[in-house]
Amino acid sequence: MNLSMIRYTLGKVTLIVGMLMLIPCICSVWYQETEGLSYIAVSGSLMLTGFLVSLVKPADTTIYLKEGLVSTSLSWILMSLFGALPMTLTGEIPSYVDSLFEAVSGFTTTGASILSDVEALSHTTLMWRSTTHLIGGMGVLVFLLAVLPTKGGSQVNLMKAESPGPVVGKLVPRLRQTAKILYLIYIGLTLLEALLLICGGYTVFESVNTAFSTAGTGGFGIKNDSLGSFTLYGKWVVSIFMLLFGVNFNFYYFMIMRQFRKGFEMSEVRVYLLIILASTAVVSLNIYNMYQSVGDTVTDSFFQVLSVMTTTGFSTTDFNLWPTTSKFIMFALMFCGACAGSTGGGIKVSRFIIVLKSLKKQMASLLTPKTIKKIQSDGKSVEHDTVRSVNVYFVAFTVIFVISAFIISFEGYDITTTLSSVAATFNNIGPGFNLVGPTCNFGGFTILSKFVFIFDMLAGRLEIFPLLILLHPMLYKSIAASAKNDYIDPIISK
Repeated sequence: MNLSMIRYTLGKVTLIVGMLMLIPCICSVWYQETEGLSYIAVSGSLMLTGFLVSLVKPADTTIYLKEGLVSTSLSWILMSLFGALPMTLTGEIPSYVDSLFEAVSGFTTTGASILSDVEALSHTTLMWRSTTHLIGGMGVLVFLLAVLPTKGGSQVNLMKAESPGPVVGKLVPRLRQTAKILYLIYIGLTLLEALLLICGGYTVFESVNTAFSTAGTGGFGIKNDSLGSFTLYGKWVVSIFMLLFGVNFNFYYFMIMRQFRKGFEMSEVRVYLLIILASTAVVSLNIYNMYQSVGDTVTDSFFQVLSVMTTTGFSTTDFNLWPTTSKFIMFALMFCGACAGSTGGGIKVSRFIIVLKSLKKQMASLLTPKTIKKIQSDGKSVEHDTVRSVNVYFVAFTVIFVISAFIISFEGYDITTTLSSVAATFNNIGPGFNLVGPTCNFGGFTILSKFVFIFDMLAGRLEIFPLLILLHPMLYKSIAASAKNDYIDPIISK
């Protein structure tokens, strides 16, 4: 195992997080808040530490899949541990465990919170919470790909470990260029949303925070009612951008390159849009009697369907009060998630498409055993390894979900609260139902349950396996062997 490259990567990640923590520092200067001193202290410490750790470049810059998985999981754990520090140091969230929950929820773009009064926070901390969504939305390692020195094509192993979806590919031959294209699209859409909100009469602070949270499909709001007090214009702007950030970013690349046919041939995008439209129609009809106008009904239905399916987690109304049919649809959308290659969480539409096609293939093989058929997607054959990885993912997802729900059940809450709390954190959504609904929070859970949720949020964002690999004994045997070789080889060479 290339321990030097892992060390170098973690150093760079620490440096980047320290630099990005200057964003709330600037905000504190603007609003003249003393909370910024804590952020400046942590930011400076992280930048110095990251600089020193990554000062010496490794002789071997190769990153195999194993190094990619370990670097990714450790990077996200370190980001969360460091990101929680200033919120505790300011005294706004006195408990470090609660601060860690908030930081993990931010970086994983979950949006679940332990806070009952968000408006009591300083502008500085509110900005940091939203910034964690911006960092976590596209992934800090994807950003590193644009600047990280690696040998050959080994950069793809970092992207595979961090990017959501069953298949990770390159938009252009050079992966570094792919990373730059992805981030340009990401930042461009974020700035466009902020500009449109400013044009709609919202303050720069409101617009930037909302755009950051939408871009990462995170859902941290700066008001206690989330976006409930937003105007009709504001709700539709955010709805449209939730829709856009839930689309596979490859689609935008095809549009930019005027390869329209390739873009519209993406079956995942078509299914994603179909699910949204169908869910909105059913929910609108189901809750119509609760509203006074068709416009309000459609607006709230469309907004909440998008918020849950893209795993953003904003709310304009308490959908916990909706009829059972609508709540069932929302619960199902929690697991569906957005497109692969987007900033959304959940299982992903592409995985469900592959599973359904696998089911169809299996039934066909039972009727005609001698017929050999391959699963097709967008005109290409889906590799057997991809199908196998999707099946294994579903098994791992089910096992972790059941174990998590079992542990949370000892809290003694009702079954809806228990299951939806795990679904909301594991799928990186934020709000669930009943005691963890849109108007409630996760502050009442015990420390053990909060750590379960923290694990689930990280596992959901990293798509399980990068985090699970840290629990495998073979990893530590490999690390011990590599450390031993790094120590003995220089002595022998002398």
